[in-house]
Amino acid sequence: PVTSNPGIADQSSGMVLLTGNSHPELSRLVSDRLGVRLGDVVVYNKTNRETSVDIKQSVRGKHVFILQSGSKNVNNDIVELLILIYACKTSAATKITVVMPYLPYSKQCRMLRRSSIPMRLVAEMISKAGATRLVSLDLYRKEIQGFFAIPVDNLRASLFLLQYIREYIPDHKNAIIVAKNPGVMHKATSYADRLRVGVAVIHGEQKEEEEAGTEDGRQSPPPNFAQFELFPSALPKEKPPLTVVGDVGGRIAIMVDDIIDDAASFVAAAEVLKARGAYKIYVMATHGVLSSDAPALLESSPITEIIVTNTVPHEIQKMRCHKIKTVDISLMLCEAVRRIYYNESMGQLFRDINMDD
Repeated sequence: PVTSNPGIADQSSGMVLLTGNSHPELSRLVSDRLGVRLGDVVVYNKTNRETSVDIKQSVRGKHVFILQSGSKNVNNDIVELLILIYACKTSAATKITVVMPYLPYSKQCRMLRRSSIPMRLVAEMISKAGATRLVSLDLYRKEIQGFFAIPVDNLRASLFLLQYIREYIPDHKNAIIVAKNPGVMHKATSYADRLRVGVAVIHGEQKEEEEAGTEDGRQSPPPNFAQFELFPSALPKEKPPLTVVGDVGGRIAIMVDDIIDDAASFVAAAEVLKARGAYKIYVMATHGVLSSDAPALLESSPITEIIVTNTVPHEIQKMRCHKIKTVDISLMLCEAVRRIYYNESMGQLFRDINMDD
C-alpha cells in the first residue's frame, strides 16, 4: 500500500485518487486494494445538464490518478473526465494520470466514407485538458496509442481470461479457439498458443451494424463528363455465407474478441458453430458494453457462457442475461497505478504477452 495506515486520508502521501460517476464499483475496488482513500470530489450535473466538478481537497504538487471508464452515458463520461483533468491542472497538480480501462469512441478510429476519426478528437481533448499519462486496457486497435500526445500504457486482460478458462471451463484441453472474423485471427492465435489448443476461423459476411459500409467507397456517383463508360459497371456485392475454417466437431468452442457490443454477429457465429458440432460455446471479451437488446439475444442463443471483465459496468445486463460472467481486473489496475506512482518498470505487467494479444 502507498500509505502506512490504509485508513488515513491521502494528505500524507503524494497520491490522490479521484473518480467520476462512470464506474464507482471499480473505483472502490481499486481504492480498497491500494489502501488509499478515494479523494473528496463531487462530480454532478447541474439542472441545465452542465457538468460541474468540485474538488474539496488540495491537489497542489500531488500525483493525481483519475479513474474513469466508458459506460452507457458515454458523452457525459468524457466531459466529466475532461473537466476533472482540467480542474486538477488548474489546481497545480504535478502529474495527472488517467486510468480509463475502456476508452470510449475507440471503435471509431478509422475513416469510413465521409465521416471523421472521432477517436483522434477524444485523444486530443484528453491530452489538451492536461493529462500527462493514460492507462487503458485492450484498446480496440493498438494504433490508437499514436493519437495521443502523451504516453499510453495499453494493458492486456488476457492473463485473467486465460486463468478463467483453466479454472472454470472443465475439459478446456478439448477446446478450440475461434476467431469470429479474420480480423481477430491474431488474438485467437495468441490465446491458442498459450493454451496449447487449435484455432478455427469463421469466414463470411457479418451482419453487424457498425461494420456496415466498411468498404471505403465515397457513395456519390461521379459526374457524367464523358458519354462513354469510364468505369466498369459495378456489380452488387457478393455476400458469401458464414463458413468455419477448421474442425470444431465435438469440441468446446471459445470465441475471443476485444469488445462485445452488438451481439448479433456473435449469435450468428455461435449458430454456425453449433451446426458444425461444437458441444459448448463460450464467448470471451475484455469490454462487455452489451448495448440495446444484446442481453436478450445472448440469453436465447446457443452460447453457453459470456465471460467479460469489469472494465464497463454491466450489472443491469447481467440481470437480463444469466449467462454473463465477470472477471475482476482491478488487481492489474492497482499494480499499474502503484508502479507509475513509484516510477517502477511496467514490464512485469506485460509478462507472457505478445504483440498480437
